Amino acid sequence: MQKLAIFGGTFDPIHWGHLLIAQTALDQLRLDRVIWVIDRSPPHKQFSTQLDWEHRWEMVQLAIVDRPAFILSPITTHFPAHSYAIDTLNHLQAVYPQTNWHWIVGQDAFATLPRWYRRQELIPECHWLVAPRPNVSNIELELLGKTVVEQLTTQSIPIRWQVLSVPPVAISSSLIRQYCQEQRSIRCLVPEAVRTYIQNHQFYQSLVSSP
Repeated sequence: MQKLAIFGGTFDPIHWGHLLIAQTALDQLRLDRVIWVIDRSPPHKQFSTQLDWEHRWEMVQLAIVDRPAFILSPITTHFPAHSYAIDTLNHLQAVYPQTNWHWIVGQDAFATLPRWYRRQELIPECHWLVAPRPNVSNIELELLGKTVVEQLTTQSIPIRWQVLSVPPVAISSSLIRQYCQEQRSIRCLVPEAVRTYIQNHQFYQSLVSSP
């Protein structure tokens, strides 16, 4: 049975931190593949992405093209715009049967798992891999894990999870958008092909209110 991980996000834009998280999961869990899923319009977020799905898809493709273990999800623009995580999992389970599923999430998203839509179906199907925020202590992570497990236990939802051993790298998509708006170099923050794509299209020249 193959071992695949789902790594979802808006990737607006993708950066070295995302790639480091995916590579860490690949190595730490000895996964066969990491499937990148570019969110079109996440139902749980109250803001719109700055760039269209097609542009964000293209930047992820540019970032992972030379990494055979990283693949883009077969989900396309025809997938429902306001889909949930369970919809993504069900779709991928149909495409990749006989799979041991993992799901990569950030620390903040992990904390919200007890409130996810149709979590009773979703959470037991995956082994959850948590990417911690930079400079978060092990004690804080243990407390967070305990809280999430307790909340899910009251809902009779079992969970398998572990923390990814990701080096603390304080790069975020919002930082990159800010640098672009301030006309500062992002050369060391994103892969060169992504930087060129952003530069050629003059993306993120003005910022809107978003995280």
